[in-house]
Amino acid sequence: MKSTQTPKQSRMNNEFQAIAELWKLIFGFHKSMSLKCALDLGIPNAICNHGQPMTLSQLHSVLSLPLSRKPHLFRLLRILTEFGFILENDASSELVYDLTPLSRLVISTKVESLNLLPFTSFHLNDVMLKSSLCMGNWFMQEDKQIPFELAHGVRPWEMTRQNPKLSKLFNDAMVSSGCLFTDFIIKNGGDIFKGTESLVDVGGGTGAISKVIAENFPHVKCTVLDLPHVEADFSNDGHSNVKFVPGDMFNHIPPADVVLLKWILHCWSDENCIKILQQCKQAIPSREDGGKVLILEGVVGSTSSMISKEPQLLFDLMMMSATEGVERDEQQWSKLFTESGFSSYNIIRTIGFMSIIEVYP
Repeated sequence: MKSTQTPKQSRMNNEFQAIAELWKLIFGFHKSMSLKCALDLGIPNAICNHGQPMTLSQLHSVLSLPLSRKPHLFRLLRILTEFGFILENDASSELVYDLTPLSRLVISTKVESLNLLPFTSFHLNDVMLKSSLCMGNWFMQEDKQIPFELAHGVRPWEMTRQNPKLSKLFNDAMVSSGCLFTDFIIKNGGDIFKGTESLVDVGGGTGAISKVIAENFPHVKCTVLDLPHVEADFSNDGHSNVKFVPGDMFNHIPPADVVLLKWILHCWSDENCIKILQQCKQAIPSREDGGKVLILEGVVGSTSSMISKEPQLLFDLMMMSATEGVERDEQQWSKLFTESGFSSYNIIRTIGFMSIIEVYP
């Protein structure tokens, strides 16, 4: 059927569509800010603790907000509903609000493994957000500073060293994000850790992943390596198969059958990644004797058919604003491994947009 629109009408419709898309880009940051506001107010927790959907009046009362904020709470819930964070139901005489799979990921009282509240809170922290505002200035400057450094005067690792509160936020976020891998590791670790007797978790922080590995594969002795100011806060916590060692991955990695790098290399330039990987290569035995490096990160463009690569690309921009690192595609990973002296690799795609990469000497 032919369109009845005139060329002028068609052009106007295209322009209006473009304007709408532009508005989405201009004001899109308010999606993140409305999420931050919902977490600051405790909306997911309130609905979860209530045990059933809540009306606007019930939420307003439980959150102990001033009376004047009630109509504005409705406006916040409206946008949270629009992008799927909250479910709105008008089956009764009054609108009620319920949790969705998305909001269930960030309930503070959740005891299941998949709790991304600490990860979310860290990345919506003012310190992290400020670096994104400096990206334009950073592009126009020819120096070695990163946007985070332009915003704060120091690099993120130095800031976490100086700021215990931010350091805790970061470590909690890393523990939280570990759940993206631990379930997969447990289910598939029989092959991943076949013949493995020892493992070094480089930059392992609290040792969350090492403890999971030690509990599920007791034949693997785990060592957690991190900077002295990080490791000073942790102990073995009764895990006889896990020990904590202070150190610097650029200088020395303790010997082990397997070196584990979870979200380490994406923080660093190619030059520094090669230095880290070369230290890893020195720490492990030959492939024939069970030596390998396990990298838990994303491979850009490698996702399940149900998930777009947009989260990977957005995460890459975050890494660009906060670190010297990058989210890499398979070609970039392959180049790193070759230049570091490794012979081969194998990418194990998980069910989401993260991957496990086995790298062999």
